[in-house]
Amino acid sequence: MEFPKRKPTRLKEYDYSQDGYYFITMCTKDKRKLLCDIVGTGILDGPQIKFTEYGEIANQQIEIMTDFYDDIKINKYVVMPNHIHMLIEIIRSDDGPSGTPVPTNSKISNFVGTFKRFCNKQYGKNIWQYRSYDHIIRGKEDYKEIWQYIDKNPAKWKEDKFYTE
Repeated sequence: MEFPKRKPTRLKEYDYSQDGYYFITMCTKDKRKLLCDIVGTGILDGPQIKFTEYGEIANQQIEIMTDFYDDIKINKYVVMPNHIHMLIEIIRSDDGPSGTPVPTNSKISNFVGTFKRFCNKQYGKNIWQYRSYDHIIRGKEDYKEIWQYIDKNPAKWKEDKFYTE
């Protein structure tokens, strides 16, 4: 049996060991709506996120993740029905063997992996898609656009590329 070839998601020329801001998206397996419901989408009743049990656990884990990573700060996030968006800041630290810096892409992978493991332990099963998506923030305008995207995501749920009935 031949498996499909996965397209690399990393930029070839980017130095992933530098400090920076990243936009991360993690999806549930098969994009199943397990995390929350978006309710109240009218003008007078703006969208509200109503967590499921899975979403409540994910939200709690996001809140405590920076306790495990001194060099990662979650600047903004949103839990959606079948995915989570995070805007994170990575500050380089000498926390590798013999004081060598750990490359940022390893920090991102470790961070996402730890988050998923902590959630899955409480869920009693894995609900996450294997891969996650990360985008390098390329300046103030990009940062501002991502911030606004996260803010507006619940209101635009039905237009979201991850939307499912």
